[in-house]
Amino acid sequence: MQDDDLRAATWSPNPRKPAVALPPLACDAHVHVFGPLARFPFDAASAIRPGDAPKEALFALHRHLGIGRCVIVQSLVHGFDNRVVEDAIAAGGGRYLGVALAPTDVPDAELARLASAGFRAVRFNFMTPREVTTQAEAVRAFSRRLLALDMHLQLQIEGPLIHSLGELIDGCPVPVVIDHMGRVDASLGPAHADFAALREHLRARPGRTWVKLSGIDRISRRGDYADGTALAHLLAEEFPAQCLWGTDWPHPNHAHVPDDGALVDALARIAPQADVREQILVRNPAALYRFEPG
Repeated sequence: MQDDDLRAATWSPNPRKPAVALPPLACDAHVHVFGPLARFPFDAASAIRPGDAPKEALFALHRHLGIGRCVIVQSLVHGFDNRVVEDAIAAGGGRYLGVALAPTDVPDAELARLASAGFRAVRFNFMTPREVTTQAEAVRAFSRRLLALDMHLQLQIEGPLIHSLGELIDGCPVPVVIDHMGRVDASLGPAHADFAALREHLRARPGRTWVKLSGIDRISRRGDYADGTALAHLLAEEFPAQCLWGTDWPHPNHAHVPDDGALVDALARIAPQADVREQILVRNPAALYRFEPG
Protein backbone atom coordinates (compact mmCIF):
# COMPACT_ATOMS: atom_id res chain seq x y z
CA MET A 1 0.00 0.00 0.00
CA GLN A 2 1.33 3.43 -0.95
CA ASP A 3 1.67 6.29 1.54
CA ASP A 4 -1.04 8.11 -0.42
CA ASP A 5 -3.49 5.32 0.38
CA LEU A 6 -2.83 5.66 4.10
CA ARG A 7 -3.62 9.38 4.22
CA ALA A 8 -7.16 10.24 5.19
CA ALA A 9 -9.58 11.57 2.59
CA THR A 10 -11.16 14.79 3.83
CA TRP A 11 -13.59 15.58 1.00
CA SER A 12 -16.37 13.88 -0.87
CA PRO A 13 -15.83 13.42 -4.62
CA ASN A 14 -19.60 13.34 -5.22
CA PRO A 15 -21.36 16.13 -3.31
CA ARG A 16 -24.99 16.64 -4.12
CA LYS A 17 -26.05 19.35 -6.52
CA PRO A 18 -27.38 22.22 -4.38
CA ALA A 19 -31.02 23.16 -4.60
CA VAL A 20 -30.08 26.76 -3.79
CA ALA A 21 -29.04 28.72 -6.85
CA LEU A 22 -26.15 30.98 -5.94
CA PRO A 23 -25.88 34.51 -7.35
CA PRO A 24 -23.26 35.21 -10.02
CA LEU A 25 -19.76 35.71 -8.55
CA ALA A 26 -20.73 34.04 -5.25
CA CYS A 27 -17.60 33.64 -3.15
CA ASP A 28 -16.50 30.63 -1.11
CA ALA A 29 -14.38 32.64 1.31
CA HIS A 30 -12.79 29.76 3.21
CA VAL A 31 -11.16 26.70 1.65
CA HIS A 32 -7.77 25.02 1.69
CA VAL A 33 -5.68 23.11 -0.83
CA PHE A 34 -3.39 20.20 0.05
CA GLY A 35 -0.70 18.88 -2.23
CA PRO A 36 -0.14 17.10 -4.45
CA LEU A 37 2.33 15.90 -1.88
CA ALA A 38 5.04 15.16 -4.43
CA ARG A 39 5.13 18.84 -5.36
CA PHE A 40 4.05 20.54 -2.14
CA PRO A 41 5.31 18.56 0.88
CA PHE A 42 3.74 18.78 4.31
CA ASP A 43 5.29 20.88 7.02
CA ALA A 44 7.25 18.65 9.39
CA ALA A 45 5.32 20.04 12.38
CA SER A 46 1.88 19.27 10.94
CA ALA A 47 -0.13 17.06 13.28
CA ILE A 48 -2.34 15.76 10.47
CA ARG A 49 -1.57 14.08 7.15
CA PRO A 50 -4.63 14.39 4.90
CA GLY A 51 -4.93 13.02 1.42
CA ASP A 52 -4.35 15.30 -1.54
CA ALA A 53 -6.96 17.99 -2.14
CA PRO A 54 -5.41 19.82 -5.11
CA LYS A 55 -6.53 22.95 -6.90
CA GLU A 56 -8.04 20.96 -9.76
CA ALA A 57 -10.46 19.23 -7.38
CA LEU A 58 -11.34 22.60 -5.80
CA PHE A 59 -12.02 24.21 -9.18
CA ALA A 60 -14.23 21.27 -10.19
CA LEU A 61 -16.17 21.51 -6.92
CA HIS A 62 -16.84 25.19 -7.46
CA ARG A 63 -18.10 24.59 -11.00
CA HIS A 64 -20.46 21.95 -9.56
CA LEU A 65 -21.72 24.22 -6.78
CA GLY A 66 -22.05 27.37 -8.87
CA ILE A 67 -19.32 29.34 -7.09
CA GLY A 68 -17.49 32.01 -9.06
CA ARG A 69 -14.92 33.37 -6.59
CA CYS A 70 -12.88 31.97 -3.74
CA VAL A 71 -10.43 32.75 -0.95
CA ILE A 72 -7.93 29.97 -0.25
CA VAL A 73 -6.54 29.88 3.28
CA GLN A 74 -3.08 28.48 3.88
CA SER A 75 -3.25 25.53 6.28
CA LEU A 76 -0.86 24.42 8.99
CA VAL A 77 -0.56 21.23 6.92
CA HIS A 78 1.85 23.18 4.69
CA GLY A 79 3.03 25.59 7.39
CA PHE A 80 4.69 28.83 6.31
CA ASP A 81 5.42 27.51 2.81
CA ASN A 82 2.59 29.30 0.99
CA ARG A 83 3.50 28.00 -2.46
CA VAL A 84 0.55 25.59 -2.66
CA VAL A 85 -1.92 28.49 -2.29
CA GLU A 86 0.12 30.79 -4.51
CA ASP A 87 0.04 28.15 -7.24
CA ALA A 88 -3.76 27.91 -7.01
CA ILE A 89 -4.16 31.69 -7.07
CA ALA A 90 -2.04 31.89 -10.21
CA ALA A 91 -4.22 29.25 -11.90
CA GLY A 92 -7.47 30.88 -10.81
CA GLY A 93 -7.70 33.61 -13.42
CA GLY A 94 -8.23 36.41 -10.88
CA ARG A 95 -11.18 34.61 -9.26
CA TYR A 96 -9.07 33.04 -6.50
CA LEU A 97 -7.23 35.00 -3.81
CA GLY A 98 -5.44 33.88 -0.66
CA VAL A 99 -4.78 34.16 3.05
CA ALA A 100 -1.21 33.36 4.09
CA LEU A 101 0.44 31.91 7.14
CA ALA A 102 3.58 33.72 8.22
CA PRO A 103 5.62 34.25 11.39
CA THR A 104 5.38 37.66 13.00
CA ASP A 105 9.00 38.32 12.04
CA VAL A 106 8.47 37.63 8.34
CA PRO A 107 10.66 40.02 6.34
CA ASP A 108 8.93 43.06 4.84
CA ALA A 109 10.00 42.00 1.35
CA GLU A 110 8.33 38.62 1.67
CA LEU A 111 5.15 40.16 3.08
CA ALA A 112 5.05 42.56 0.14
CA ARG A 113 5.65 39.70 -2.28
CA LEU A 114 2.73 37.76 -0.82
CA ALA A 115 0.49 40.80 -1.17
CA SER A 116 1.47 41.23 -4.82
CA ALA A 117 0.81 37.52 -5.44
CA GLY A 118 -2.84 37.83 -4.37
CA PHE A 119 -2.74 37.23 -0.64
CA ARG A 120 -5.09 39.61 1.14
CA ALA A 121 -4.51 38.63 4.77
CA VAL A 122 -2.33 36.73 7.21
CA ARG A 123 -3.92 34.16 9.50
CA PHE A 124 -3.03 33.32 13.10
CA ASN A 125 -4.41 30.50 15.21
CA PHE A 126 -5.39 30.89 18.87
CA MET A 127 -6.47 27.39 19.78
CA THR A 128 -4.82 27.07 23.22
CA PRO A 129 -4.38 29.43 26.19
CA ARG A 130 -0.63 29.24 25.68
CA GLU A 131 -0.96 30.65 22.15
CA VAL A 132 -2.91 33.59 23.56
CA THR A 133 -0.25 34.23 26.21
CA THR A 134 2.72 33.94 23.88
CA GLN A 135 1.39 35.37 20.60
CA ALA A 136 -1.39 37.90 21.09
CA GLU A 137 0.75 40.97 21.70
CA ALA A 138 3.21 40.04 18.94
CA VAL A 139 0.35 39.58 16.47
CA ARG A 140 -1.11 42.94 17.45
CA ALA A 141 2.25 44.62 16.80
CA PHE A 142 2.64 42.67 13.55
CA SER A 143 -0.76 43.83 12.30
CA ARG A 144 0.56 47.39 11.98
CA ARG A 145 2.82 46.14 9.21
CA LEU A 146 -0.23 45.09 7.19
CA LEU A 147 -1.58 48.64 6.92
CA ALA A 148 0.66 49.81 4.09
CA LEU A 149 -0.06 46.64 2.11
CA ASP A 150 -3.86 46.90 2.45
CA MET A 151 -3.90 43.47 4.06
CA HIS A 152 -5.96 42.35 7.03
CA LEU A 153 -5.75 39.92 9.92
CA GLN A 154 -7.57 36.60 10.05
CA LEU A 155 -7.98 34.79 13.37
CA GLN A 156 -9.00 31.25 14.17
CA ILE A 157 -10.09 31.25 17.81
CA GLU A 158 -11.17 28.34 19.94
CA GLY A 159 -14.50 29.36 21.54
CA PRO A 160 -13.75 30.44 25.12
CA LEU A 161 -10.43 32.07 24.19
CA ILE A 162 -12.26 34.96 22.54
CA HIS A 163 -12.59 36.54 26.01
CA SER A 164 -8.80 36.88 26.21
CA LEU A 165 -8.35 38.50 22.80
CA GLY A 166 -10.35 41.71 23.14
CA GLU A 167 -7.36 44.05 22.83
CA LEU A 168 -6.15 42.28 19.70
CA ILE A 169 -9.56 42.22 18.00
CA ASP A 170 -10.88 45.65 18.99
CA GLY A 171 -7.55 47.46 18.93
CA CYS A 172 -6.26 46.12 15.63
CA PRO A 173 -5.32 48.85 13.13
CA VAL A 174 -6.50 46.74 10.18
CA PRO A 175 -9.71 44.77 9.60
CA VAL A 176 -10.05 41.49 11.51
CA VAL A 177 -11.83 38.40 10.19
CA ILE A 178 -12.89 35.77 12.73
CA ASP A 179 -13.08 32.25 11.32
CA HIS A 180 -15.89 29.74 11.78
CA MET A 181 -18.05 31.94 14.04
CA GLY A 182 -15.35 31.86 16.68
CA ARG A 183 -15.63 28.06 16.90
CA VAL A 184 -18.24 28.44 19.62
CA ASP A 185 -20.08 25.34 20.87
CA ALA A 186 -23.42 25.62 19.08
CA SER A 187 -25.11 23.29 21.56
CA LEU A 188 -24.75 26.01 24.22
CA GLY A 189 -27.13 28.24 22.28
CA PRO A 190 -27.11 31.92 21.30
CA ALA A 191 -27.20 33.24 24.89
CA HIS A 192 -23.87 31.66 25.85
CA ALA A 193 -21.05 34.01 26.81
CA ASP A 194 -18.72 32.93 23.99
CA PHE A 195 -21.26 33.74 21.27
CA ALA A 196 -22.24 36.94 23.08
CA ALA A 197 -18.59 38.03 23.08
CA LEU A 198 -18.33 37.39 19.34
CA ARG A 199 -21.36 39.59 18.73
CA GLU A 200 -19.95 42.34 20.96
CA HIS A 201 -16.74 42.42 18.93
CA LEU A 202 -18.77 42.76 15.73
CA ARG A 203 -20.80 45.60 17.24
CA ALA A 204 -17.64 47.36 18.43
CA ARG A 205 -16.16 47.76 14.95
CA PRO A 206 -18.80 47.85 12.22
CA GLY A 207 -17.11 47.54 8.86
CA ARG A 208 -13.81 46.59 10.52
CA THR A 209 -14.48 43.27 12.22
CA TRP A 210 -15.90 40.46 10.11
CA VAL A 211 -17.07 36.91 10.77
CA LYS A 212 -17.11 33.85 8.55
CA LEU A 213 -20.37 31.91 8.63
CA SER A 214 -18.36 28.78 7.88
CA GLY A 215 -18.13 25.74 10.10
CA ILE A 216 -21.80 25.07 10.91
CA ASP A 217 -20.68 21.44 10.71
CA ARG A 218 -17.74 22.02 13.07
CA ILE A 219 -19.54 23.87 15.85
CA SER A 220 -22.57 21.54 15.83
CA ARG A 221 -22.83 18.06 17.31
CA ARG A 222 -26.02 17.37 15.37
CA GLY A 223 -26.19 15.52 12.10
CA ASP A 224 -28.36 18.22 10.55
CA TYR A 225 -26.20 21.09 11.92
CA ALA A 226 -29.41 22.84 13.00
CA ASP A 227 -27.92 24.60 16.03
CA GLY A 228 -24.87 25.76 14.07
CA THR A 229 -27.13 26.98 11.28
CA ALA A 230 -29.26 28.88 13.80
CA LEU A 231 -26.23 30.79 15.11
CA ALA A 232 -25.14 31.62 11.58
CA HIS A 233 -28.67 32.90 10.86
CA LEU A 234 -28.54 35.22 13.88
CA LEU A 235 -25.23 36.67 12.72
CA ALA A 236 -26.47 37.12 9.16
CA GLU A 237 -29.59 38.84 10.44
CA GLU A 238 -27.79 41.17 12.84
CA PHE A 239 -24.57 41.85 10.91
CA PRO A 240 -25.28 41.30 7.19
CA ALA A 241 -22.58 43.78 6.15
CA GLN A 242 -19.91 42.01 8.24
CA CYS A 243 -20.51 38.39 7.27
CA LEU A 244 -18.68 36.15 4.82
CA TRP A 245 -19.37 32.51 4.01
CA GLY A 246 -17.29 29.46 3.13
CA THR A 247 -17.43 25.70 2.81
CA ASP A 248 -14.13 25.04 4.64
CA TRP A 249 -13.37 22.44 1.94
CA PRO A 250 -11.70 19.94 2.18
CA HIS A 251 -12.66 19.66 5.86
CA PRO A 252 -9.36 18.74 7.52
CA ASN A 253 -9.08 17.56 11.10
CA HIS A 254 -12.81 16.86 11.30
CA ALA A 255 -14.99 14.15 12.82
CA HIS A 256 -16.70 13.46 9.49
CA VAL A 257 -16.70 14.51 5.83
CA PRO A 258 -19.56 16.97 5.19
CA ASP A 259 -21.44 17.12 1.92
CA ASP A 260 -20.52 20.47 0.33
CA GLY A 261 -23.83 20.60 -1.52
CA ALA A 262 -25.63 20.37 1.82
CA LEU A 263 -23.50 23.23 3.16
CA VAL A 264 -24.57 25.39 0.21
CA ASP A 265 -28.21 24.48 0.76
CA ALA A 266 -27.92 25.58 4.39
CA LEU A 267 -27.62 29.13 3.06
CA ALA A 268 -31.38 29.10 2.51
CA ARG A 269 -31.77 28.88 6.29
CA ILE A 270 -28.81 31.04 7.22
CA ALA A 271 -29.93 33.91 4.98
CA PRO A 272 -33.47 33.26 3.69
CA GLN A 273 -33.67 36.62 1.90
CA ALA A 274 -32.03 36.59 -1.52
CA ASP A 275 -30.66 40.13 -1.16
CA VAL A 276 -28.93 39.24 2.14
CA ARG A 277 -27.43 36.12 0.54
CA GLU A 278 -26.19 38.27 -2.33
CA GLN A 279 -24.59 40.70 0.12
CA ILE A 280 -22.83 37.95 2.08
CA LEU A 281 -21.75 35.96 -0.97
CA VAL A 282 -20.92 38.71 -3.46
CA ARG A 283 -20.78 42.29 -2.19
CA ASN A 284 -19.03 41.69 1.14
CA PRO A 285 -16.17 39.56 -0.20
CA ALA A 286 -15.77 41.84 -3.21
CA ALA A 287 -15.25 44.78 -0.85
CA LEU A 288 -13.00 43.09 1.69
CA TYR A 289 -10.83 41.01 -0.65
CA ARG A 290 -10.81 43.49 -3.57
CA PHE A 291 -11.65 41.09 -6.35
CA GLU A 292 -11.39 42.56 -9.82
CA PRO A 293 -14.80 43.54 -11.23
CA GLY A 294 -16.60 40.79 -13.15
